[in-house]
Amino acid sequence: MAEPLQVAIVGHTNAGKTSLLRTLTRRADFGEVSERPGITRHAEAIDLRLDGRVAVRFIDTPGLEDSVALLEYLRALPGDSRPERVRAFLRGPEARAAFEQEAKVLRALVDQADAAMLVIDTREPVLPKYRAEAEILAWCAKPIMPVLNFVRDPASRQRDWHQALEEGNLHARVAFDAVAPFVGAERQLYGDLGTLLPARRQQLAGIVDALALEARERRRAACRVVAAGLIDVAAMRRSLPAHEFADKLRQRAFVRAFQDEVRRHARRAIDELLALFAFRPGDAELADLPELAGRWQDDLFNPELLKEAGKRLGTGALIGAGLGAVADVALAGLSLGAASALGATLGGAASGGWRPLWRKLENRMAGVQELTVEDPVLWLLAGHLLDAVRALAERGHAAIARLELSAQAGDPAGELRPVVRALEPARGHPEWERATGRRARRNAERAELETELARLLDQGLDRAGGPDVRGRLPG
Repeated sequence: MAEPLQVAIVGHTNAGKTSLLRTLTRRADFGEVSERPGITRHAEAIDLRLDGRVAVRFIDTPGLEDSVALLEYLRALPGDSRPERVRAFLRGPEARAAFEQEAKVLRALVDQADAAMLVIDTREPVLPKYRAEAEILAWCAKPIMPVLNFVRDPASRQRDWHQALEEGNLHARVAFDAVAPFVGAERQLYGDLGTLLPARRQQLAGIVDALALEARERRRAACRVVAAGLIDVAAMRRSLPAHEFADKLRQRAFVRAFQDEVRRHARRAIDELLALFAFRPGDAELADLPELAGRWQDDLFNPELLKEAGKRLGTGALIGAGLGAVADVALAGLSLGAASALGATLGGAASGGWRPLWRKLENRMAGVQELTVEDPVLWLLAGHLLDAVRALAERGHAAIARLELSAQAGDPAGELRPVVRALEPARGHPEWERATGRRARRNAERAELETELARLLDQGLDRAGGPDVRGRLPG
């Protein structure tokens, strides 16, 4: 079994070294990410584990703070070669005094690392101190691969940096935004590292394959999380005696409580997705997900959105009076045909077949009113959760800004219609709803439906364009 690859992460203070490591290792809890300079003060190791084994050991190093002065000092030292001068510096008194921080970086590179990734904040202009950093690192005689960070920022000076790196004879480089890495950036990063470390090329190719497999399995698991949440909501049934439902204040409170329970199921699914993608529920950037910070409440039961969803699903324009639930109505005195038409308008008979309508008639005779969830709500919920899957798959673990998802759930290709139709059996099984805060009760029929829904959701992600788990570069 090959020894883990050792890679030093080097660069100027606040260039995003810790941010890059959080994203590459999917460890949102590693180090501290901040706009304040000089957060990392000591070299610290963090492992990328694949199949339970350490594949890469990264060494997070402090920032190079005075590279111009250090380069002048190194040039004045005696020695037949540049690596000899670096070693002489590390043995000398200045490595424990004026250049203590720089010595920690060079010692990690010389004594421990197989290669280094030079993290560059492309928002910064190409200053002499950055050119000096690259030259000093080259003196260590280890392969150096520049990693251009923050390339998606409008202030990025990526073209200037490409030119500067070519002038410094650093031709193998990769663009990798630690906050929002594009799909395929990881593959390119390890692939380019393989060109600098030919003896490790096969090992690095294995890492790429293992990461692609992990991503595929993670997406499949995410689709199961979404499927489970949708079944919970589709199976929801809440009853109220008819005389209480006739009280408008009591009715509104009943419906609000029902909607809140739908949101709790949605929140549960979001929390499970965050955990699956190795994010923490309490992180500031995650607490600001639109689903959890107000847009969810506005959108999920918004009458206009429900109306539009109803049109797309072919259930008509009048959807539940904007309540997002099917309220039993006074069916007494109506013919069966009229009752069917009314049920279709409210998303009942048309979406759930004859069984839900028959249950309504039974409830009416028993003096009970019942709420269930309409198809348009399921459609919107599925769209929101799949938007979350896409966003989390493309989000770096160093991100501290608001995660912006689309304001409305979209389904341009109509991929969610089969998902909504497949949820129909759950309407007849209220026992399939998992109680929030408790583990799921295993049920073979529910598990079978969950598997089928996850397959449909996964296919929908493929046809709708992502996330691509094969590591393909954009464009």
